[in-house]
Amino acid sequence: MKKLALSLLVFCAAFLTAHAQHSTKSVDVTQTPPEVIFKKVINTPKLKNQQITMIIVTFAPGEVSGAHRHPIQTVAYVLEGELQSTFNGKVERFKKGDAFYEDPNGLHAETRNLSATKEAKLLVYFIGDKGKTFITAAH
Repeated sequence: MKKLALSLLVFCAAFLTAHAQHSTKSVDVTQTPPEVIFKKVINTPKLKNQQITMIIVTFAPGEVSGAHRHPIQTVAYVLEGELQSTFNGKVERFKKGDAFYEDPNGLHAETRNLSATKEAKLLVYFIGDKGKTFITAAH
């Protein structure tokens, strides 16, 4: 019973954390919701109310993400696996150790895990206005 209660508590905390990270326009683009691992608001003379958010995105074997946009500055680093990404109509492949940048509001049509047997993981870094969502549906 204690394990069930703890599992339910962890699930609720994860749901509320993920929900708080997104505006009502937010979308889930992978089977596993992104894991927020760092968040900080910066207030310096040159950066006013800018929020840095870092997440881990996990792609199941063979998974293809849904179409979406990132309304703020986005930099990604491949932690594991090999991915094929279609951004603003351009198709590129990225493997472990590769990094890439996405312009704000560009169309991220899909990202595909090229392995049928292994997960792929991205570390993604966002910076933008405090409280602004880092992902929206592709309209």
